[in-house]
Amino acid sequence: MQDLHLLPVSRDLQAKTATLLDCFEGLNGVLVAFSGGVDSTLVLKIAAEVLGARATAVTAASPTLPQEELKAVRQLCEEIGTPLIVASTNQLDVEEFVRNDSLRCYHCKTDLYRLLAPIQQETGIATIVDGAHVDDLGDDRPGMQAAREFGVRSPLVEAGFRKADVRALAKALGLSNWDKPAAACLSSRIPRGIKITEEKLRRIEQAERLLKEDGFRQVRVRDHDGMARVEVDPTELSALLEPVRRDRITRGLKALGFQFVTLDLEGYRPGGSVR
Repeated sequence: MQDLHLLPVSRDLQAKTATLLDCFEGLNGVLVAFSGGVDSTLVLKIAAEVLGARATAVTAASPTLPQEELKAVRQLCEEIGTPLIVASTNQLDVEEFVRNDSLRCYHCKTDLYRLLAPIQQETGIATIVDGAHVDDLGDDRPGMQAAREFGVRSPLVEAGFRKADVRALAKALGLSNWDKPAAACLSSRIPRGIKITEEKLRRIEQAERLLKEDGFRQVRVRDHDGMARVEVDPTELSALLEPVRRDRITRGLKALGFQFVTLDLEGYRPGGSVR
């Protein structure tokens, strides 16, 4: 087990880390709802430090998860040395999810946690944990309500971690994704009230891959029923407006089926589809 008391972090973060470690003491094992983001990666790492192979990552493979994210999930589990269970699901079979109202995330998470029930029975592990942290508590997150209903624990919240704490500890632990930009499922790119379809999800995935391959790190392509609203980090707006690059990206997005391509001058911000 790594001596976390020797990490180059503040005393406050050391205290929070000690509390985080205590969250896993005495458990026979945990299933970590694992997205591959820095939050759930840190939870998985700490769980593995305490529980070893009894910490298991569980990822839902579905149309809303980009293939590159699933690849990253596998790589991170190899990096940490934890077992991974990939469970297949399809939220597009859930009418309430496809409707895409304000409770979309609630229906998505409910589908996920129901998927975990047979895994709990098979592994004999009762405890499910996620990567929610204190900063998430102030957001509109119906998915957290689903987590509470299924008894999912949030160790980062229990230990008082904010997002900055997560990144600082992940960096100190040498996690490769400590500075990974925030990500969300592909359905979050479709504004509320617009029906979610397989075609739209694949178009969004391909559009964002195109922008990332062009050098943009923080990307969202919002699909307004055939109109692409592109968001990049505000510091990268000028780069996107370079004539040659702008034309190349516009042609690429139209080739994917978008009728119109627009640039959001506010740049990327969380929850951009509902603001």
